[in-house]
Amino acid sequence: MAIALVTFFLLFLFLFSVPVYPDFSDQPETFIIHVSKSDKPATFTTRRHWYTSILSSLPPSSHPTRILYSYSHAGNGFSARITACQASELRHVPGVLSVLPDRVHQIHTTRTTHFLGLADSFGLWPNSDYADDVIVGVLDTGIWPERRSFSDEGLPQVPAGWKGSCETGPDFPSSACNRKIIGARTFYKGYEAAMGRSIDESIESKSPRDTAGHGTHTASTAAGSSVQNASFYDFAHGDAKGIAMKARIAAYKICWKLGCFDSDILAAMDQAIADGVHVISLSVGANGLAPQYDQDSIAIGAFGAAQHGVLVSCSAGNSGPDPQTAVNIAPWILTVGASTIDREFPADVILGDGRVFGGVSLYSGDPLGESQFPLVYASDFGNRFCIPGKLDSAKVTGKLVVCDRGKNARVEKGSTVKLAGGAGMILANTVESGEELIADSHLIPATLVGQVAGDKIKDYIRSQASPTATIAFRGTVIGPSQPSPKVAAFSSRGPNHLTPEILKPDVIAPGVNILAGWTGFNGPTDLDIDPRRVEFNIISGTSMSCPHVSGLAALLRKAYPKWTPAAIKSALMTTSYNVDNTGKNITDVASGGESTPFIHGSGHVDPNRALDPGLVYDIGADDYVEFLCAIGYDSKRIGLFAREGASVDCGAQKMGTPGNLNYPSISVLFGSQKDVVRYRRVVKNVGSSVDVVYEVKVSAPPSVEVNVSPSKLVFSGENQTLSYEVILASIGSGLFGAPKSAFGSIEWTDGTHSVRSPIAVRWKKGSVATV
Repeated sequence: MAIALVTFFLLFLFLFSVPVYPDFSDQPETFIIHVSKSDKPATFTTRRHWYTSILSSLPPSSHPTRILYSYSHAGNGFSARITACQASELRHVPGVLSVLPDRVHQIHTTRTTHFLGLADSFGLWPNSDYADDVIVGVLDTGIWPERRSFSDEGLPQVPAGWKGSCETGPDFPSSACNRKIIGARTFYKGYEAAMGRSIDESIESKSPRDTAGHGTHTASTAAGSSVQNASFYDFAHGDAKGIAMKARIAAYKICWKLGCFDSDILAAMDQAIADGVHVISLSVGANGLAPQYDQDSIAIGAFGAAQHGVLVSCSAGNSGPDPQTAVNIAPWILTVGASTIDREFPADVILGDGRVFGGVSLYSGDPLGESQFPLVYASDFGNRFCIPGKLDSAKVTGKLVVCDRGKNARVEKGSTVKLAGGAGMILANTVESGEELIADSHLIPATLVGQVAGDKIKDYIRSQASPTATIAFRGTVIGPSQPSPKVAAFSSRGPNHLTPEILKPDVIAPGVNILAGWTGFNGPTDLDIDPRRVEFNIISGTSMSCPHVSGLAALLRKAYPKWTPAAIKSALMTTSYNVDNTGKNITDVASGGESTPFIHGSGHVDPNRALDPGLVYDIGADDYVEFLCAIGYDSKRIGLFAREGASVDCGAQKMGTPGNLNYPSISVLFGSQKDVVRYRRVVKNVGSSVDVVYEVKVSAPPSVEVNVSPSKLVFSGENQTLSYEVILASIGSGLFGAPKSAFGSIEWTDGTHSVRSPIAVRWKKGSVATV
């Protein structure tokens, strides 16, 4: 993809490492400063004047201080260019709550830096100097407005409450916006500050135009218009439809060649709230472990959005299958993992001995035919990962080359084989990727096979004097040939390392091999040698699953305009399902075994059931403040979130444990084998019947006793909101008598609705929680 995103480690070195010269502390950096609104002196008529005064009070520097953004909706404060010494002094200024260094994030597609083949040692980085009325705000890489997915045919006028604007540029005229794309803005001050120079507009557009593709893909997924006869070459023919086809799109370009910077993200969230969006879709997140909520600009901004009635839907990340990798895990964020769908693009390897191994590919060129080709393993002729320039052309010309997955981009491996004269490529998973199969639009006849098949193919090469093979491309196959959905191996997962009592991710949604709109700026592989230009592309990632759920949230927002973001989230969670199209429990591609709530959250979204959930678990801003008290935040840390100026007295809060947050799922960390945990929940009847009775069905996790009191909820005209208590008792025997984790559920039903909450429990072994 066109966004050249570096890994967190490399970016950390590039942006924040300590150079070996004495005046490091005098080098300017970007910091985000959060302030207490109530502490603004009355002598200042505007917050901007106050912020300027704060900066002028700092110790002098050879570099002038400079305000980049002012925040008032997604947060209270500003971002500025100051030195590390000045930042240290700033933390002691009255009214300043927090001073955070600007950080860079990645978009959450599986076509990340490794997919693109970006590296410091070769390629683009070193050679380019690292160069209907519901409104969905898509914070991403911009938008390619000419795509048919953004036609406004049949849409009424722009909603009267819309306050946004369409920023224009040489390549983005005012006509780029219409009744579908009603707003488009760019945010790059943090990016330019990090680079220390202006954007090179010969490489990337400074306008809202998408030169990467990712933003066009996510926007058209969430709210694209219906497009007939859509496809990626001969693959995935059909009608391309956004989840919320008549919703309006406001595009906020926050991601650039080096990534997406906190200062720009927070500014875009602030502006989106002010503009009047109803849903924010953000397929971006932290690198590594999720940061503390008060250190996470996305969490801070999302809290401000929730206070204004805006739902924020975020991708969970693509760092699976390792545990505790989910990001964007604040309880006021709707966190989305990725699943497969019942569509495949098979491309089989046929060996000379007749054996056939299934693979996948989006190769669209001339097929290999029935002829067998000499088969070689790249490790024997240069480099097993097919790094550019490392293959011996004399040894691979005219042959099928087996390359191992890893180290560099999957499509780049095919390019390496092509440039070396190879006839085609078999990309083989290693143990790190297992049996995860993701189709790519290779420039050479190529297919990806799982680890088991890859190992057998390599064994065949070693055992034969003249091994041969070919690849048979099968096109598009739809149906139950493989159980679906499954949880993608790359999908980040729990347990929640910040707050074990909050289960994350919340739900899963389609995120593998998704067809949606694409930029006209580059090819589907983003390789320099790829001349192709396509209207639609097929890519994978939690970046793709997030806008599916953002679109669903927009639909629910239209159906129930008075529902809070928490109520919409509850409806999606409690109506989700946990079985595949064969009737068996959803499986995890990474392990091949059953998935768990730590992997898929409440389950796979079910749009039609979410329209009529029966009961909802609602949560307000005050509840989230109590939650922050319960996890040990003091009034200063909470001040970043509770922005009305009133001091928070955590001693007066009654939540006690963060598990008492009125969350639609239940997660428990037992402190011992005989521990007992009590959670309280409140449900609101939103069904069509006022007088209705719900009874509970409990499926207790192994080694856990679960009691729900009362076991029957009787709703009436006077009582549409009722509470219940869940008592969970560990009954494991001895240190090794209980499992590391266990799962169950509670389900309320009135005979028509089933309102299900998963239960996920873990036990501490000593002082360390099990995973």
